[in-house]
Parts: sequence; C-alpha cells; structure tokens
Amino acid sequence: MSYSGVGILSLIVHFIINFEAIIRTKKSATAPVRSRYRLFLISAMIYYAVDATWGIAYETRILPFVFAFTTLYFLAISLTVLFWMRFIIAYLNRVSVLNNLLKYSAGSIFFFQIFTLILNPFIPIFFTFGKETEYIPGPCRYITLGMHTILFSAIALYTFAAAFRKGLSEKDKLHYLAAAFSGLVMTAFLVLQNLFPLMPFYAVGLLLVGCILHTFVIADEKWDWHRELGSVKEMAYRDPLTNVKNKTAFMDRKADMDARISEGTIEEFGIVVFDLNNLKIVNDSKGHDAGDKYIQDACHLICNVFKHSPIYRIGGDEFVALLEGDDYTEREELVRLFEEEIDKNVSSGGVVVSEGLDMFVADSDNDLDSVFARADKKMYDRKKEIKKRK
Repeated sequence: MSYSGVGILSLIVHFIINFEAIIRTKKSATAPVRSRYRLFLISAMIYYAVDATWGIAYETRILPFVFAFTTLYFLAISLTVLFWMRFIIAYLNRVSVLNNLLKYSAGSIFFFQIFTLILNPFIPIFFTFGKETEYIPGPCRYITLGMHTILFSAIALYTFAAAFRKGLSEKDKLHYLAAAFSGLVMTAFLVLQNLFPLMPFYAVGLLLVGCILHTFVIADEKWDWHRELGSVKEMAYRDPLTNVKNKTAFMDRKADMDARISEGTIEEFGIVVFDLNNLKIVNDSKGHDAGDKYIQDACHLICNVFKHSPIYRIGGDEFVALLEGDDYTEREELVRLFEEEIDKNVSSGGVVVSEGLDMFVADSDNDLDSVFARADKKMYDRKKEIKKRK
C-alpha cells in the first residue's frame, strides 16, 4: 500500500497547488496556453489516480484486475507526455521546424503506445505477468519509455540553450527555463522509473514538474497583471486632448516630491508654469474645436522646447513642466528659446503662451507648492508684459 500512498498523496498535493488553474478558466490573450496547461494538470490527476489504483490492484494479485490497470497506467503516462508537450509548445509560442518535429514526435509515441497496448493481450510485447502475478516488462515498454526520455532530454537541452540567447526578453527567458527545468525533471524520473518499474518515481517527478510549471505560470500571470495595471494607470494619467500627463498624475508626482523634500533626499529641481493667452477669445470667436486646436498647438510648442521634462496639463489652459537633469541645468537657455518662439507668435498671430520659471531652494522650501507659487507669479508677470507689448 505504500506505493498507492505516494499516488494518493501526489493527487491531493497536486490538486491543492493547482486548484484555481484546474477549476477555473480565464478569458484572456493567453487563453490557449491556459487551456493546454489545464489539460496537462488534468492528465496528471488521471495518472495519479490510475497509479494509486494500480498499486492496490497489484497487491490483490487478481490477474485481470492487475492487467487492466497496468494497461491504463501506461496510457496515463503517455497522456501526460502528450499534454505536457502541447502545453510547452503553446507556452514557448515559437513557430519552428523543431517545434513541429517535437509535436509530431509526441503524437507518434502516443499512438505507438496505444497500438502496442492493444496488441499486448494477444502478443505480450509491452508487459506480461508470470507466476504469482509477477510483473514482467516487455521490450515495447523499454522502447516507449526510452523514446519519452529522448524527447524530454531534447526539449530540456534545446530550451536551456535558448534561454541564454542574446536579445531575449525576460518573459521569454522564463518560458524557456520553465520548459528546460520541467524537461530535465521528467527525464531524470523517467530513467528512474525505467530502472525500477515497481517504484512510483514517475509520480514524484510529475508532481515536481507540476510545482515548477505552477511557479512559472503564476509568475506569468503576475507579469500580465502588472502590465494591464500599468496600462490602466497610464490611461488614467493621460490628458485625452493633448496626450500629456494630467492633473491626477501631477498630484501624485507632487506627493512623491513633497515626501522626498521632507526626507531631504531631493536637492534640485525647477518648475515652469504655463498659461495660454487668448484661449477665451479663440473659443468665443471661432468655437471650441478651434480652442481645442489652440491648446494642442500650445502643448506641442511646450513639449518641443522642454523635450526631456515631464509635461502636465493641470487645467483648461494651464500646463506645468518639472525640470530635472539636463533640462534643469539648461533651464535659462530653454526659457530663452521658448520666449523667442512666443515673441514670434505674438507678431504673427500664432499661439501665445506665458511662462514662469523658479527653482527649489533646499534651505527654505518645505514643499513643491512654495516653488510653484513663485513660478506662477512670474508667469503672470510675463503675461502682463506680453499684453502691454501687444
């Protein structure tokens, strides 16, 4: 009964670890992979159940009972190999001659095993039983397990080498490593099963493979979840009219920078506050479509000059640039270039934007608002200057 105990325990542990993947299916871009993964998990459960029952049958020494479950045992092994292979091919998501070769090899081995097991009751080429129901493996058993071992070894070596190719993404590397490690484990425990037919080595190896794949598939799901969350967050942070960051993004950045100021971990940054001149006149005289175009043109002008700084639209006609790095170092030159463009537009009737720049002073500024207020005042001074000149 100790043999059956391993199968029963493996079935319980396997079901607990993979409960969600076995019971629930998720509709997503990875649905085909998840579906094949689920089929592999179910095939493993079938194997554990058959393996445990085989142990009980073998203890009874009732020949028809033992013979039937021995046949089912080998079919279950072949089923796990077939569905593992189908999952790995989908998981790697690579179209190649080798993938097709592996797929057809697994299918061919599966059908070869069915054919030989059908013949086995008439011609004992796979297994037979001697006196006192002693199990005697036949040549086809060794051939089939040998072919499985070669198949797993080939996949393990190929995917392990492929995992360290240059230019491979981190996610693809994880996929190759999952295939490599699971292939190596399958190879090792099939060899042990081949050497010791009456020991439940394959059940232990299959359980380890299930744990390995579970770890990598869950990592994949977390990867996808973070990507989806990032996309949603990015959408929530974008101004739909100008495609720059919006006020929500600015407030989050402000909270982060205020925390860094309190901790004393931020030394320098600058703020440029922008306000569009004449937007109300454009809206009243030409309509809101023209007003939207005016805002877009103004944003384009700001982004062209302050190329290396995050730009935020914090109101209908208000924008903010946070200057760090090279843009902070070259801030005076950038403001001069921007004002030159605006002066040209004042003369030609183009988009007019007033700006005000100020810098963080570590000794006196306790938050970003202090810097913003000074920049905002300079922006209004610039606005008055432009109006007087006009």
